[in-house]
Amino acid sequence: MAAKKLNIPPYLSALSIMLFVIVLVFLLIVGKSLLIPLFLGGFFAILFTPLSNWLEKFKTPRTLSCFVSLLLMTLLVGGLISFIIANVASFTNDFDDVTGRIGHYAEQVDGWTKSNLQSDYELRNKVNTDYLKNILLENSSSISGFALKTVGSLSGVVLIPVFMFFFLLYRDHLTKMMIMIYRDRDPAIVKMRITSLTKVIQHYIVGVGKVMIILAILYIIAYSALGIKHAIFFAVLGAVLNIIPYVGPFIGILLPVLYSFLTKDSLFYPAAVLVTYQIIQMVEGNFLTPKIVGGNVNLNAFITFIGLLIGGTIWGVAGMVLVIPTMAILREIFDLSEETKPFAFLMGEEKTNEKEKPTTKDENSE
Repeated sequence: MAAKKLNIPPYLSALSIMLFVIVLVFLLIVGKSLLIPLFLGGFFAILFTPLSNWLEKFKTPRTLSCFVSLLLMTLLVGGLISFIIANVASFTNDFDDVTGRIGHYAEQVDGWTKSNLQSDYELRNKVNTDYLKNILLENSSSISGFALKTVGSLSGVVLIPVFMFFFLLYRDHLTKMMIMIYRDRDPAIVKMRITSLTKVIQHYIVGVGKVMIILAILYIIAYSALGIKHAIFFAVLGAVLNIIPYVGPFIGILLPVLYSFLTKDSLFYPAAVLVTYQIIQMVEGNFLTPKIVGGNVNLNAFITFIGLLIGGTIWGVAGMVLVIPTMAILREIFDLSEETKPFAFLMGEEKTNEKEKPTTKDENSE
């Protein structure tokens, strides 16, 4: 005897969806300090899964392969942070004649206003050179604090490698759990989708890494051509911060502009840094990211924009970083069930190359 399908009125379905969204947002906000390290640990685990699989081909115990992956991730992240801190510490040695340089700029502005506007604003006497100097130093020294706020807290920094290790250790167990959830589907298909999902995230992270490397090279060429000291540091920092939408590029340009303003003899250099940075950002936004990253996650621009707004509102900077790969995961999960496939279609990119061809019947009726 076939089971009867429960028919729920449309208004109750809409109400249940609204309640689910409210509860989900509440849990995301309350559990921020735990969920952010959990998600970051999961993405690091996905990124290093190929390395663990490769080590296990040579009969390496899974625990040891997970530990090697964890150690490599710690060395990479720790090396990047050490590089940034070492360069920030050397900034103060380049500010010997800041007061005289800013005073010279103020005198030039006073001369122009006096000759063209017939008024003397006496900026040379009002400008606070120590304040401008502290802006650069405070923004530079707050990079580590900014990163700490991104992951939530100091305990979040400790939890990320712990979660990564356990995700790598129990990855087969998690796959079997997903197969059990979708037991009405062919297990081989579910396993294939999970494998495809991990590849999507890996390709996304690798794509972001490629964009960062290209941006770093372009920034190094531009800053070196302008004669800006610490060109490699500013280039690497700008490329890394580029993964944070809106906020990252602003911080990435603020430091080199202020630094060139305080250490160079002409206003041409900060202006040139700003112009070249904007040109490179246009290349990245209109060519690099859509071509290298956009095709990997297969999310349309509207859903990506909405996701960035929601992620930034709930989790701040960490939410904007994590929301794109998270939505890519959700799209693949939605595609596993017939009931949720419309949501996967909504989140995906429209395939313009696959246009519907008119049938013979339609052609004859015309």
